Amino acid sequence: MEDQNAIEKVNNGSLLRKMKPYLAILSLQFGYSGMYIITMVSFKHGMSHWILSVYRHVVAAIIIIPFALVLERKIRPKMTLPIFLRIVALGFLEPVLDQNLYNMGMKMTSTTFASATVNVLPALTFIMALTFRLESVNWRKFHSVAKVIGTVITVSGAMVMTLYKGPAFQFLKGGGISHHNDAAADEPMQQNWVMGPIMLIGSCASWAGFFILQSFTLKKYPAELSLTAWICVMGIIEGSIASFIFERDMSVWVIGWDSRLLACVYSGVICSGMAYYIQGVVTRERGPVFVTSFSPLCMIITAALGSLVLAEQVHLGSIFGAILIVAGLYTVVWGKSKDRRESAKEIQELPIKDGTNSETDIFHGIEINVADEKLKKGAAKNVPT
Repeated sequence: MEDQNAIEKVNNGSLLRKMKPYLAILSLQFGYSGMYIITMVSFKHGMSHWILSVYRHVVAAIIIIPFALVLERKIRPKMTLPIFLRIVALGFLEPVLDQNLYNMGMKMTSTTFASATVNVLPALTFIMALTFRLESVNWRKFHSVAKVIGTVITVSGAMVMTLYKGPAFQFLKGGGISHHNDAAADEPMQQNWVMGPIMLIGSCASWAGFFILQSFTLKKYPAELSLTAWICVMGIIEGSIASFIFERDMSVWVIGWDSRLLACVYSGVICSGMAYYIQGVVTRERGPVFVTSFSPLCMIITAALGSLVLAEQVHLGSIFGAILIVAGLYTVVWGKSKDRRESAKEIQELPIKDGTNSETDIFHGIEINVADEKLKKGAAKNVPT
């Protein structure tokens, strides 16, 4: 009986470890959904997106640095110039370039167009991962091709959910706002349909590049909390320089006890501090493609919250797009899990070869017969001079 209970505990622990990456990334999408709502309110109250980017990383740094100093004091690798230069690039790609390009692009086009453009993030990340050999596709194996198919389905579902409305449904009837003048709300103040889309695509490319570079950096600097703290510090320094260049009015730095302060604290703790750390941990374990594959879920969560909390209408396009996104995500995750199983199986089989006594360098896949090397050295020592 005791043995059976022990086996059940081991199985439950193994299941929990397998579910952790999924639960972590899914939780982040809920966090991002809240951020979009809060930051939009703060922008309406006069918050500058340059200043928001700086303040949110100040908050994130204050929260993360103490944990990094205490919890990783024994495992933190030595800082070198190549690693520092990578961190400087990470601080520029996401805290400065991605966040500000997205906000400027949205103002020049529309919120609908901006949200549709951001959903190409999984595809861009997948292409970059293939380019830098973080991902591979074996066209002879269906589970490997499924990663490509799933990525296409996910992006297609996100586009359908954003661009197609169709008949409207209202699941909860109440005092919430059920009717919006979408055309008026979606109309930007200064349209520029040339620079706007370029900025939005640049935002997606810089975010995808951040995930790829973060994956490479973690191999040289495997301390997620410390890396997160460094990224936040670099984001503060580089973001402040950009803010002083583009915001000449010093009064924009002053914020009160209102939605602007809430946006800085919320986005700093959830969407910078926790997000960089969780993404780093999951990226190190599952790769950047796995992390970005879940980003279109944010649209589903936002639509669901709007329907349940605000009694907003849900359109047929949203429902159909959500089904496609879930199907595409399942396909990508299934293909990735099959890849992991095959890789683990190959690694297990590498050291065993015809029963010979050999040690194997698994990382490089090169066999080194240590026994033969020792025999050769011993023979060389015994040769008479």
